[in-house]
Amino acid sequence: MIDISKTSFLKYLLFGSLYFMEGLNKAYIIILPVYFLDINIPPEIITLIMGLATIPMIIKFIWGGIVDYFIRRGRKIFVFIGGLFSSISLFILVIIDPSVAIVPFTIFMLVGWIGVAFLDVSADAWAIEISSEKERGKINGAMFAGQNIGLTFGAILLPFIALRFGFSFTFLTGGLIVLLIIIFPLFVQEKLVVKKRVKMVGLLISEFKKKTTQFISIFAPFAYMSCGILFFIVPIYLDINLSLDVAQIGYISAIFTFAIAFGSLSGGIIADKLGRKKALYIMLSGSLLSSASLIFTNNWLNFIIVYSIIGFLQGGFAAAALALLMDITNPKIGATQFSILTGIANFGYIFAGSISGSLYTMLGFSRVFLYSAWIFGPALLILHFIRFKKI
Repeated sequence: MIDISKTSFLKYLLFGSLYFMEGLNKAYIIILPVYFLDINIPPEIITLIMGLATIPMIIKFIWGGIVDYFIRRGRKIFVFIGGLFSSISLFILVIIDPSVAIVPFTIFMLVGWIGVAFLDVSADAWAIEISSEKERGKINGAMFAGQNIGLTFGAILLPFIALRFGFSFTFLTGGLIVLLIIIFPLFVQEKLVVKKRVKMVGLLISEFKKKTTQFISIFAPFAYMSCGILFFIVPIYLDINLSLDVAQIGYISAIFTFAIAFGSLSGGIIADKLGRKKALYIMLSGSLLSSASLIFTNNWLNFIIVYSIIGFLQGGFAAAALALLMDITNPKIGATQFSILTGIANFGYIFAGSISGSLYTMLGFSRVFLYSAWIFGPALLILHFIRFKKI
């Protein structure tokens, strides 16, 4: 068995690889809108389907509660179960045609995201248990970088497969890759830090009575709304306004997610060095300006430049924000509390993304981009009132 507790590199490798799997699943949110547009599903329905399928990431507290309830069994077993759920669901999607069975297709996408959510909360709890505050920025940077490397990989590979062999083969490929990834954790030694089940309800109430936790719970959904809007609507914008095909959209998305990965590594280092709040101020302010600049991108080259800057800033923001959430999480209820906090953040992300198609239908792309920038204003205001200890 591999002992990762004393080697930072192995920690980064483990959690980066697990989040790579999550990023690979997110790549389908990039390519499926193009597929759905080709079979005449309107944008407002497309973004709604994507939002419904990813609901498990909002209710992560349910999966986190299950993981903490069986805390004596450790976190690794749930990492494996979550990955297995995801893989099997992708295999089932191979045989479902969304043009005639959109409801079953959406249901099995949702089941797959339940698996992703289980893996996510288990990996987060595991990371909280074996990391110190001074390395959490870098660990979150590695995790978010892994996710976006997975997204980049998927954004390049999956469209290539879709163009040559059809979309069904993209699900087969994804399922096989997920199976390979979840083998690594089976060989990692896990040291159980809690020998008995804790009283979760009392601890949760105590933690969420803290003003810092309350302010952060309000801040998180506002901060993530813009990310959700852009991630859901940009593939549709590239298809409709710039007339790009699925492969071209995949390449642009890959550049964007590579920028996120680089930004997350940089943001993790900045968050550990300057503190969470300063890092968040820098990243959110830059995101506000760059998101608004999207209205001036009238060709693919200008779009790539601005979108890459947005990606870098989003990555830096995510690493700092997740490190902050880990800092205020009690390790005894790590899966539950952290999943509640990230679930609240994901609510803002998925809710805003789900309605982005309807916003486009009513207002057009330019106003949607402006609203994605405007939403950072309330986030920055709330951030001003957050008080927490410096590392």
